[in-house]
Amino acid sequence: MAKISAVGSYIALDDSGGTVRNISNDISDIEINLPTNLLEVTGMDKSAPERIGGLQDSTVSLSGFFNPAANMSNAVLGTGRTTARTLTIVIGGNTTGNPQITGEYIIENYDVSFGDDRSATWSASLSKNDGVVQAWSTAS
Repeated sequence: MAKISAVGSYIALDDSGGTVRNISNDISDIEINLPTNLLEVTGMDKSAPERIGGLQDSTVSLSGFFNPAANMSNAVLGTGRTTARTLTIVIGGNTTGNPQITGEYIIENYDVSFGDDRSATWSASLSKNDGVVQAWSTAS
């Protein structure tokens, strides 16, 4: 696949009732982290660390523009944060073949800010919840 931009990207998150909501229009920034917990297994005969891969995780940070309309970001992120929800991000638009990441996440935090310039923005952190290793796929 050739290089692509994030223009037109699709971000959908279940609301607290389990209905998929497209909140793409409210999003300004996305950060996807796929860390691996490294386990140190250094023997006494070594002078530098030996490591093996442990549990793999996934966190997603989203930032956007405050939108109190029905079924948009505030309604989706602001309620039922302890319930796992399906998050789908398709880079470059919800088109067959585009890079996609989908998984079950819990909303760790949802913070709303009102700037001195009178802007209304939010940020949210979501953490993987279903015990399945997160991997990239392609939209179908």
